[in-house]
This record gives sequence, C-alpha cells and structure tokens, in this order.
Amino acid sequence: NEKQRLDKFLRRYLPVAESGFLYKMLRKKNIKLNGQKASGRELLQEGDVIQLFFAEETLEKFMGETENTVQVKPLPEEWILYQDSRLLAINKPAGLLSQPSASGEDSLVEKLRAYLLMEGGMTQEDFRNYRPGVVNRLDRNTSGLVLAAKSLDAAQALSRLIQERNVEKYYLAAVCGRMREGRMVHAWLKKDETANKVEVSGQIFPGASEIVTGYEPLEHYCFRGQDYTLLKVRLVTGKTHQIRAHLAFIGHPVAGDVKYGRYSVNAELKKQAGFRRQALHAWKIIFPERSELPALSGISGRTLTAGLPDDFQRLRRLLSGSGEEVE
Repeated sequence: NEKQRLDKFLRRYLPVAESGFLYKMLRKKNIKLNGQKASGRELLQEGDVIQLFFAEETLEKFMGETENTVQVKPLPEEWILYQDSRLLAINKPAGLLSQPSASGEDSLVEKLRAYLLMEGGMTQEDFRNYRPGVVNRLDRNTSGLVLAAKSLDAAQALSRLIQERNVEKYYLAAVCGRMREGRMVHAWLKKDETANKVEVSGQIFPGASEIVTGYEPLEHYCFRGQDYTLLKVRLVTGKTHQIRAHLAFIGHPVAGDVKYGRYSVNAELKKQAGFRRQALHAWKIIFPERSELPALSGISGRTLTAGLPDDFQRLRRLLSGSGEEVE
C-alpha cells in the first residue's frame, strides 16, 4: 500500500463503510495516521501506522467480516481461471458485486473468502491478519477477469504493477455506431460520489484526472438499422466507469449501458435478446516478466483470458447473424 492515498486504502480496508463516514472519522480523529489527525489525501509510506478508534463490532461490520462470510455460497470452481498459493484469477459473472456493500448482498469477495475457508486454505483467524480480497474491481454489471490476492505480499505486488501500468488490461465491448479505425484517446474524468456517475471532458477541469483509453475494432454489425462495433479496448488508466463514460463521450456508448448509453438501443436489445446489462467484459490481462517479485512468480510473463459469458455470446450472435464465438 506504499504510495497509495490514505482515503483509498481506507475504502479498500473498510469496503462497507461509506466515503462520507470515513472522512467524518478522519475529521473527528477516530482515524489517525502516525498518531496525528489526517485528511485522507496523504500518500502512505512504508512504516506508517494507521489507528482506528472503533468498537470491535463496528470494525467487523465495515470490514465485511460478519457472519455473512460463512453463510454465503463459496466461489464455484468453474469461475476460477488460475490459482496458486498466493493468487486467484476469477471470471466474475455480470450482476455480482465485486466488494461487500451495506445492502448485505453477496459479493465476489465474500464468495472468495467462503471458498478459501471451505477448501482449508485459510481460517477465520488468518483473516484477522490478512483479509483476502480483489485487486481490480469490476462494476456489478460488467463481467470478466478479476484478480484476487490470498496474501499481503501478493496484494502489494499486484497493486504496484497496476499502479505503474506494467500490466496490459483488455476488455471486449459492443458499442453503438461503426468505428473503422483503432485509436488511443485522452480525456479528463471526475467522479460525482453522490450520483455514482462520472463527467468526462476533452479539456482539463477542476477535480478531474486524466484518462487514457485505447480501442481496436474487431467486428461490425448492423441490426434493425442500428450499427454496432465489437471493440477490443485497452484500459491504460483505471478510473471509475472509465471505459463506459469515455466511449460515450466520443459518441459510441456501450450497448446496454443504462447510465451512459442510449435508451432506445438498450430497450431494443432487452426486447430482442433479453440483454439487460452493459456489453462490457474484462477479457485479458498480460503480465510482464518480473523476477524481482517472487509473490507473482506464477503469473510472471503469462497471459490470462476470461472467455465471453453466454449472454454476451448470444448478443453477438444476434447482432452478427453468426454462430461463431469469441474465445
């Protein structure tokens, strides 16, 4: 977690807590950094000490460590794409939350922990020292490849690779319109925490971060007078809703996206194909050779791929009139 902002670390460590609650606790000194009041904007360094002055039951609640962890159904074996002593790669289905929430719904993290308990790889006591979790989150209605760490050293090494942009992350997206050429596009993005939506602009504006997204057309379709393109998308930076909002900003929203997409297109796909979510899938991750990171020795230089789920394959066949599948 070195060089990570304190507030981002807290959101990962206490996934069920609302951001407003965390900032309130910082202001009231219920959360301190190295014994001092903190704003949340501080960059963590090795050796920093974070103190949480919470009741134990409150801490467990916000950590997602209630009895729900043992009640939830474990991660199915068929979702696991890769596993070693420190890491898992999982093909998350659409409709499942990546992390625990205040709603109490099942999440991928809880299924992961239930799986590790069931297989005997970890115990509840182990969870008090390190709580396995996902390193890259996907939106609820995005399917595909999620990386999870069983150990702290693996979580730190993966986070470092991702923050330094040393992994190549590719998605498949069915978008509105005909896109003829591949490009690498830049813009600026700002998240509205209250609305859980982002704003994108071609010019820098207050509070915004730069985003970079690459895309390459793979297939073109025309269905009921509407053009579509299947894109291979490279996520260079990794901001909230980046792919969905960036593609919508350049005039090619993801099909099925109720937040940034086109209502008429979404209604047609729902009616004709029963497709009820954004056509976005985390498809492939390419890892570099990194011999100095022993926690990642199993995936060093490897490529992990999550095949398209059945609903996306059905959508593609409908749009193309083809029975072929994308691997």
